[in-house]
Amino acid sequence: MKKYALLSVSDKSKIELLGKELHQLGYGILATGKTAKLLKENGIDTIEVSDFTGSPEVFDGRVKTLHPKIFGGILFRREESNDIKQAEANSIEAIDIVCVNLYPFEKTARNPDAELSDLIENIDIGGPSLIRAAAKNYKYVSVLTSPEQYENFIAELKSGEVTIQTREKLAVEAYSHTADYDVNISGTLEKKFNIKPDKFRLSKPILKELRYGENPHQKAEVCGSFYDYFEPIHGKELSYNNILDLAAAVELVEELGANSCAIIKHNNPCGAAKADTTLNAYLKALTCDPVSAFGGIVVVNEEVNEELAIKLNEIFLEVVCAPSFSEAALTVLHKKKDRRLVKKLKNINDSEFTFRSIPGGLLLQSCDRVKEEFVNLKSVTDRKPSESEIEDLKFAWIVCKHVKSNAIVFVKDKMTVGVGAGQVSRVDSAKIAAIKAKQFGLELKGSVVASDAYFPFADGLLEVVNNGAVAVIQPGGSVRDAEVIDAANKNNTAMVFTGIRHFKH
Repeated sequence: MKKYALLSVSDKSKIELLGKELHQLGYGILATGKTAKLLKENGIDTIEVSDFTGSPEVFDGRVKTLHPKIFGGILFRREESNDIKQAEANSIEAIDIVCVNLYPFEKTARNPDAELSDLIENIDIGGPSLIRAAAKNYKYVSVLTSPEQYENFIAELKSGEVTIQTREKLAVEAYSHTADYDVNISGTLEKKFNIKPDKFRLSKPILKELRYGENPHQKAEVCGSFYDYFEPIHGKELSYNNILDLAAAVELVEELGANSCAIIKHNNPCGAAKADTTLNAYLKALTCDPVSAFGGIVVVNEEVNEELAIKLNEIFLEVVCAPSFSEAALTVLHKKKDRRLVKKLKNINDSEFTFRSIPGGLLLQSCDRVKEEFVNLKSVTDRKPSESEIEDLKFAWIVCKHVKSNAIVFVKDKMTVGVGAGQVSRVDSAKIAAIKAKQFGLELKGSVVASDAYFPFADGLLEVVNNGAVAVIQPGGSVRDAEVIDAANKNNTAMVFTGIRHFKH
């Protein structure tokens, strides 16, 4: 009995090599359209599917393979006597290998100029059907959906037999391939048609296994398109915790803008600053808490030059991330063999939502952004903040958003001088921030303070005022706002309300 392989691919990488090998192994090659043309141009005997079925391609190729001779050849069970009889009666021949990948819908959807008609024409119909049929009949049929599979498959085929374990693996990969495809289509069309989804769909490739997770006894993997955003260029492999801290630092620096620096430790800023140069921004950020910066993550949003690289080499850092590094800087930074250097390839603050796992599901929410609050700042005290205080308050507010709740951040001259994070009492956060500042000899007199949520009582406000703060930014909204405002007025402290809080749990 003649053996057949069906080849119909959008991604034609290596397809002529696969076709030649299969032809030499005695397979009759069936192919459609451009795939058939390419195979013939490479000297491979190829039967057009339309000649094989006796039915022409119709509707500009929309219908090519949807025919009983194709699907029957894939789906009939080779050991079922009734299936064998029906195949013989209908002149259906076995197709034992199906190599199909799909129209480039995802690539088309990424094109901002793509019309709806372009998207629709790149929704594959026959391809997913062929893949699913072949995967369903994996006991007898091998299904290939990626050029990366060809080499190992041919090697095993040449050894005399493709094992059932290989066909099982290929079938699972095939269903994963069509699942990803359908997720892309449904998600794209929901946006195009402005339809609110009723399901949360997440289909992300596993990129690599990490050495371990949050702790050495935990397993971990990195999934999705992480390396579209970051390119590790030197040092040890990024760890699970490195990646979390890296993302936190980059999110903060992107919001702070040009010539800013963030130093992150355990997902909290231990220092952040803006300055006239990136070097000065780093030095100011480091001043806030040089002890906690040890083993931290440093992110800047301008190129790292040699002068900054020399300073970065003075302490132990886990990761340094920037959009680029000068050659002279790399020469300096490469002296630390294990420290990771990472290039940021594109902005990460473009996501629409975030999610976290919970028992039995996920919590999904829109991303937290600083949006209109600076336009709608409401000064609520007798003394109004000066222009320079307003600038520091805005800086403090952005940093505070990235600090674990309850969060209190002291700022002076666009530099954090005290950070209190993650306490169950806002007063305790204020005390810790002040203690840290005094530990490193930083002057809080004349500073401004941001609080990520309102002061429920005047005690929190008085704590920061008594430590030298002269202006405060907070959401407002407490039933005791009047009491807090009165305390600020009695201490000649300026205070503005944003009307928006930024908890980070």
